[in-house]
Amino acid sequence: MNITMSVDTGNGPHEVTTTMWVWTQWERKFKLKASDMAKSWGMEDLSFLAYCCEQQNGTPVPAVFDDYIKKIRTLELISTGEETPTQGAPTEDS
Repeated sequence: MNITMSVDTGNGPHEVTTTMWVWTQWERKFKLKASDMAKSWGMEDLSFLAYCCEQQNGTPVPAVFDDYIKKIRTLELISTGEETPTQGAPTEDS
């Protein structure tokens, strides 16, 4: 499951997408499985995922996670990777 977010920490919004490494970092920090996040997503969860995405992308981020949170101006979920296409309208044959 990969998610894409738009994050702005003061240099304009840009997109980040989770990877396997990002998810394992989240699991280690919160002592949960990624599947548990499907039940409830908090802003700290999303902020941490964005923080790890930035680290993996080589973007300079503060060494302390809370300092990164303080810099976030906007954080928007763009895609959860779970979108399913809508089904067509039923026909007489179906």
